[in-house]
Amino acid sequence: MHIADMTMFYAPASGGVRTYLDAKHHRLALYSGVRHSLLIPGAGSSHADGVYRVPAPPVPFGNGYRFPLRATPWLNTLRDLQPDLIEAGDPYLTAWAALDARRQLDVPVIGFYHSDLPLLVSNRIGTWLGTNVENYVSKLYGNFDRVLAPSTVMAEKLTRLGVKNVHVQPLGVDLQTFDPAHRDPGLKAGLGLNDDTRLLIFAGRGSREKHLPVLLDCMKLLGTGFHLLLVGSHMPSGVPSNVSVIDRFCPAAEIARLLASADALVHAGDQETFGLVVLEAMASGTPVVAVDAGAFREIIPDSCGLLCPPNQPRAMAAAVRQLFRQDAPSMGLAARRHVERHYAWDAVVCGLLGHYEAVLGSSTRVDKAAYAHG
Repeated sequence: MHIADMTMFYAPASGGVRTYLDAKHHRLALYSGVRHSLLIPGAGSSHADGVYRVPAPPVPFGNGYRFPLRATPWLNTLRDLQPDLIEAGDPYLTAWAALDARRQLDVPVIGFYHSDLPLLVSNRIGTWLGTNVENYVSKLYGNFDRVLAPSTVMAEKLTRLGVKNVHVQPLGVDLQTFDPAHRDPGLKAGLGLNDDTRLLIFAGRGSREKHLPVLLDCMKLLGTGFHLLLVGSHMPSGVPSNVSVIDRFCPAAEIARLLASADALVHAGDQETFGLVVLEAMASGTPVVAVDAGAFREIIPDSCGLLCPPNQPRAMAAAVRQLFRQDAPSMGLAARRHVERHYAWDAVVCGLLGHYEAVLGSSTRVDKAAYAHG
């Protein structure tokens, strides 16, 4: 089985889509009889270790992202590769190129709906484009042989737009990278904090939909005894005295150390399609306080954290206090066990292969017994 993934959502400072593709590429290489090719934008044409860079211009001020403008280079690469199946990971030109390749190569195409495009457009531009964007999503994803969504809430949105054959396929967590063993007992001292200070953390991009002002107002209400560490690009500079900021993209190993060293993760975003950083915190043995919205109600059981109403700093502050009135360390241990059982990448990739086999038909089967754990 030869699978070709293609997406524009791949850059040096990428988030969940790149994490998904890199984990998938690594693990599929361990399966006998499976070949995985990854097509991503680049400054020019090149390939190494199954990763093919297709020329695309950079997005101005786009943190290394490139936006493909011509389908031909993508089609030519797919014709050279002759995959058995194509997966499109964004709703832009590469998705339409994948559908063109289906007609030319006579292979099935799966669309993975990683981001909520109508919501993204309304956040960036406004709601006046709403119906047109929904119609676009319905038309595009209605063409795929199967559509994968990372959460039930996203699958239900697609179904409401009239998209058929939608299946929930959660993402996963690298359980070796994100592990309680990476806890740094000197982090609080390094931040100038007493050991009994409750250290909270948020990691991600400081984009509008993360609702960072809610976290900052929450910290004002919590006051002394609590401290928040904001980690990621585009973080605010004017913050309360009990907030520290690391305003840059951090590699996974650094994020893992910080998550494992915090007492809880807080997340005020109410539009998450999956919420990978929440699972990374849970894998690190860190309980979570998040808003009761998006995918969070699916991935955070009561034993692993608390949910509160969205856009209400006072409610979030109350939930943080409640978390520490309960047994937060035990919740962190339960969170780790929950992620081990449900979100290991090996299990996720096995589920993906089930989707691929279903689309390709009964004649294609992967020998999962031949998988060598790496």
